[in-house]
Amino acid sequence: MTDAEIDYAAVFKGLPGMVALLTPDLVYADANEEFLRMSGRTREQVVGRFLFDVFPDNPNDPAATGMRNLETSLRRVTTTGERDTMALQRYDVESTTCPGKWEQRYWSPVNAPVLDPDGKVVLLVHRVEEVTELIRARGSSGGSRTRVLEAELYTRARELQEVNERLRSAHAREREVALALQEAMLPTRRQGAGHQIAVRYRPAVGSLNVCGDWYDVVDLVGGNRIGVSVGDIVGHGLAAAGVMGQLRSALSATSRVADGPAEALDVLGRYANVVDGAESATVVTTFVDFDRHTITYSSAGHPPPALVHPDGRVEFLDRATDPPLDARPDPIPRPQASTAFSRGSTLVLYTDGLIERRHEDIDKGLARLADSLVRHQGIDLEALADAVLLELLPHGGATDDTALIIVRL
Repeated sequence: MTDAEIDYAAVFKGLPGMVALLTPDLVYADANEEFLRMSGRTREQVVGRFLFDVFPDNPNDPAATGMRNLETSLRRVTTTGERDTMALQRYDVESTTCPGKWEQRYWSPVNAPVLDPDGKVVLLVHRVEEVTELIRARGSSGGSRTRVLEAELYTRARELQEVNERLRSAHAREREVALALQEAMLPTRRQGAGHQIAVRYRPAVGSLNVCGDWYDVVDLVGGNRIGVSVGDIVGHGLAAAGVMGQLRSALSATSRVADGPAEALDVLGRYANVVDGAESATVVTTFVDFDRHTITYSSAGHPPPALVHPDGRVEFLDRATDPPLDARPDPIPRPQASTAFSRGSTLVLYTDGLIERRHEDIDKGLARLADSLVRHQGIDLEALADAVLLELLPHGGATDDTALIIVRL
């Protein structure tokens, strides 16, 4: 049987567990038969309505938090594009036949995203495991012991929720420190001050996803030349930000005395070999000579820079790509290549958060970037940077950092 022959609507309807589909605005798009049966609602009472209009928190219980916890989970899935498994929750559900009467229910929800080809969250799958009947069955045979068990389950669920909140708070503080560290170590406008340069840095969404993306611009010795680089460190948080700072500073210093970008990356690779956390870091560096109208470049496992020519042709600088830093036990000289540019061309360097999407070939991301650059070619450089980020980053925010640097040649 092929996919075309499978009635997925019938499969969803007949699923044995409670499953509902929600829009990112938390409106019910659909619910299967088991969800309607177990929740005591009809399709007309659910589909098309806001989640918390259908299932509000019990107004008679100020301590009720089940629906608020559920909203937090669903918003997190919408923002991060990642699945979230919740602890056991107690919900008070209002009876549809006796308004004002609330019944205690125990549900264990799992919330997962449905993504479109661009990685945008378009639906939320809300699956619920109902355990209320189990507790009731034990209560009829176990008496006070089961009531103790019920209370213990609820207490443990509340404690787990509090632990999760404390962990998120701690991660949020780490994120703030890491971002401040990253910003402090990124270059100032004094480098390359005589040229048109736009830079952007967008941290990943979620408190756990602060990474080590960086960019750099340095004035090179001899002639009207600058070095432009971007890099990406494997890892998250303060440790990644610290490694980022070490590698950025080392490349900045090396570029000023190296004969070319390949030699600069050779030296950086040897330095990365003794820096904990620098394994598999990627970086691309370009030496731009405005007098000779040439770009010389070398890449250590990084996505290729894009050169937009005045006639609208986009050239990806991919003829000097080598493995990431510290990838070889005995480093060998890295390759480099050169290309010519005309006045009015645009050089674009970026990190993979701009183009890579889960379950998608990287060529699609490169094609999106090229298309955006060509369509916005004639606008101001700052506006171009904003337009590229707006079009290429997922609307809910990316789960990886993004660094972008654009130079008008």
